Amino acid sequence: MEVKPGYKQTEVGVIPEAWDVKTLGSLTNLLTNGFVGTATSAYVESDDGVTYVQGYNIQENGFNFHGIKRVSKSFHLRNQKSCLQPGDLLTIQTGDIGVTAVVPPVLAGANCHALIIARFDKRVSEPNYYCQYFNSERGRVAFKAIETGSTMKHLNCGDMKRLLLPSPPVGEQRAIAGALSDVDALLGALDQLIAKKRDLKQAAMQQLLTGQTRLPGFHGEWQMKRLDKLAPLQRGFDLPTSQIKKGNYPVVYSNGVQNYHEKFMVKAPGVVTGRSGTIGNVHFVEQDYWPHNTALWVTDFQDNNPKFVFYLLTSIGLERFATGSGVPTLNRNDVHEFRVSVPPAHAEQTAIAEVLTDMDAELAGLEQRRAKTRALKQGMMQE
Repeated sequence: MEVKPGYKQTEVGVIPEAWDVKTLGSLTNLLTNGFVGTATSAYVESDDGVTYVQGYNIQENGFNFHGIKRVSKSFHLRNQKSCLQPGDLLTIQTGDIGVTAVVPPVLAGANCHALIIARFDKRVSEPNYYCQYFNSERGRVAFKAIETGSTMKHLNCGDMKRLLLPSPPVGEQRAIAGALSDVDALLGALDQLIAKKRDLKQAAMQQLLTGQTRLPGFHGEWQMKRLDKLAPLQRGFDLPTSQIKKGNYPVVYSNGVQNYHEKFMVKAPGVVTGRSGTIGNVHFVEQDYWPHNTALWVTDFQDNNPKFVFYLLTSIGLERFATGSGVPTLNRNDVHEFRVSVPPAHAEQTAIAEVLTDMDAELAGLEQRRAKTRALKQGMMQE
């Protein structure tokens, strides 16, 4: 294969001529395991315990502190080999192999469990560059080539030391890491904004769908109704996969649209929820559709706003009516007997549905932006 000018073919693929190929062992002052064994007896609840990082706390280029543990100072002193310094790379060794994060200053002096610790000489190497590389598609392929084990895959420190890596000049490493970290910061900000908007929508549903908060211009007492007098449910229609003929009409299963068929059974709009398997998810269908026999569909909206019914059923938590220990099944009779409060005027239902639909549209726009940003970062990493 012809290599374009300024590049060269190496053991790690085509790289710029100014780059080297080095082993991870030659780039690090320390490459070792976190504590391996059972540490539960060393867990402490007190704030003066030492933070103990585990695999489930590691995510790509960052940390999740949910459920993080603390260990006793005596345990920590006995296991100084796994004491962390800022700039160390922590790589998941078993399970979600290769996911890597850089230890931030806030975790200086923490300890860790069954993670690979890589400590670079920061005068000649930029840990954030290698972190980004480990989390890239190329990095994951490299880990795949050295993983061991038939059932539970695992990375060994010895194999990690021999891992070949593309090594740019340190100034370029820092520039690459900086560019990718900027995109990570944007993704982090989007994640926080999406989480905030979801919380706001959840609060709005709680307030608006129970009448605790009324939209301007609406008054009067809400009415209590059984669900079968508001939105009766019926089992969907049999449609084996072998009998599906590709068409334009969505087939709605318990977990949503999974196929398209040449025929439909119900005119839109529709509200569908799982009857067996996936219980609790509610789907709004905007075109004529085929409700599958794994689902229940609203047969008659009885002059109620269909989108309002969708949000109301979503807020109820239909999974509470599931029965069976193996494959859970939604008990339609129990759902029908459940009583809910509804606005006295159709116009108020419509107004509530419009507010929540606008919030969903804003969330969808943010999630689309996040997906595009993630795709942009993947393209940047590949280049």
